[in-house]
Amino acid sequence: MSFTLAIVGRPNVGKSTLFNRLVGKRLALVDDQPGVTRDLREGAARLGDLRFTVIDTAGLEEATDESLQGRMRRLTERAVEMADVCLFMIDARAGVLPADRVFAEILRKKSAKVILAANKVEGQAADAGLIEAYELGLGDPVPISAEHGEGMADLLQVLTPVAEAAESHEPETEVDIDEEVDEGKPLQIAVVGRPNAGKSTLINKILGEDRLLTGPEAGITRDAISVSTVWDGTPMRIFDTAGMRKRAKVQDKVEKLSVSDGLRAVKFAEVVVVLLDVEIPFEQQDLRIADLAEREGRAVVVAVNKWDLEDEKQAKLKELKEEFERLLPQLRGAPLVTVSAKTGRGLDRLREAVLRAHEVWNRRVTTSQLNRWLAGMIEMHPPPAPGGRRIKLRYATQVKTRPPGFVVMCSAPEKLPESYSRYLINGLRDDFDMPGTPIRLTMRSQADKNPYKGKTKSTPSRLRKHLGKPPLKP
Repeated sequence: MSFTLAIVGRPNVGKSTLFNRLVGKRLALVDDQPGVTRDLREGAARLGDLRFTVIDTAGLEEATDESLQGRMRRLTERAVEMADVCLFMIDARAGVLPADRVFAEILRKKSAKVILAANKVEGQAADAGLIEAYELGLGDPVPISAEHGEGMADLLQVLTPVAEAAESHEPETEVDIDEEVDEGKPLQIAVVGRPNAGKSTLINKILGEDRLLTGPEAGITRDAISVSTVWDGTPMRIFDTAGMRKRAKVQDKVEKLSVSDGLRAVKFAEVVVVLLDVEIPFEQQDLRIADLAEREGRAVVVAVNKWDLEDEKQAKLKELKEEFERLLPQLRGAPLVTVSAKTGRGLDRLREAVLRAHEVWNRRVTTSQLNRWLAGMIEMHPPPAPGGRRIKLRYATQVKTRPPGFVVMCSAPEKLPESYSRYLINGLRDDFDMPGTPIRLTMRSQADKNPYKGKTKSTPSRLRKHLGKPPLKP
């Protein structure tokens, strides 16, 4: 049984709280102030035996112009058209407001199936609002408390006929058991950067539709929204994150939650696209974001947006490459791609760079290749000899991928300087074609395999009797 449920209503009636309860995770940002949700967020919901897709929407407001509220409303209306059924939520404590009546009339025209839910019904303060809900003409309201989980059984009872109707309309398809279908796990990509760098616009261009809210205002995106797509034959899951400003400038509670949500998306991603603005590239915050992705061990691609606004392209590109090498030496060799999210130019190069970075991130080198390489590196530059005793590098092996991790067994790892480790890491990048990806190199002391090392020599007792020596004292 599968259908799509869109949760709609005025701002701050509890839509995101109910969304989180249905998906069983705190995916959507929740706060007391109205208007926190701006984009459409989809999730796999579970309620009793039902499995369905739920869409969290922005609060409906009486705005139809090109303002931010007007664009948010158009996205919500689009979700209503996509969904099989709409769950129209009101605040039972506040009662039915004039805006609720307006939006109820709109839903009656746009959606064939509307379920009315009265939220926040815990306590006697909600009784009057629950009675007022009948005047909307959308049938019996379902009393629920999204915060405390009350009324979920009633909601299940109302949604069950919807699921059965959706199942009966599903076309029967014959499955050929001999045909092997391998969709593959989608590639996880996070697009990060400062506010107004064009992250949402870039993802919309990749998707080929206006799926994410965009506009001239900085900081529109708040949630880390994930969208699934097939980009030129490659299944991908792309995370759009909130713009990250300097920590000292982040005072608003919702912005702090947004940045935290974006950092979590970076940790779950495989490839991180750091999006820069060509007019102000490599600002201090850009460097911090790129360094964060490297420290988290993600494959990194640097993309410079708004390239269509640049007149001196060749000179600017040379300048960008020089600054990249100077300011981000830990990402030496990482792809630097110029794109225009507005026109779509450069997206093919961006896709190739993402796939290339992901392939390098998963690369594995055999132990025999590593040890031949290590012998050559030692021959060119022997390790130091602190105190007159040279450190011996015995052998190397790769212990992990994603990102590549190597261990070198040596005699005194605590005495090996950091500069020699960097020398080995740069050699790994150049000799095994691993540009840009984070490399983890660990120096480890090899335990001595001699079981008698450190033990005192003693003559066996039977030989002592033969030699006439007194036995050892116990």
